[in-house]
Amino acid sequence: MPFHVRDPEADAMLRSYAEEKRVGITDAIKLAVTRAREADAAARTEKLAKMRAISARIAALPDTGLKADKAFFDEMYDD
Repeated sequence: MPFHVRDPEADAMLRSYAEEKRVGITDAIKLAVTRAREADAAARTEKLAKMRAISARIAALPDTGLKADKAFFDEMYDD
């Protein structure tokens, strides 16, 4: 299936990238997409690790035995 780049700036970027990497246009697209997906996966992994660390810190807090029910919130925001 053909792929046409109609944006002159995108075309120039792609051709420059292909030339830098000394590969054809198709391989440059594959390489760029693969690297972008790997970077996205790494960012997701890092974010998940941070979320798990925060969750672990919250889980380690002692239970106060207090209930955060409607009366609690009403008292907190009572004028």
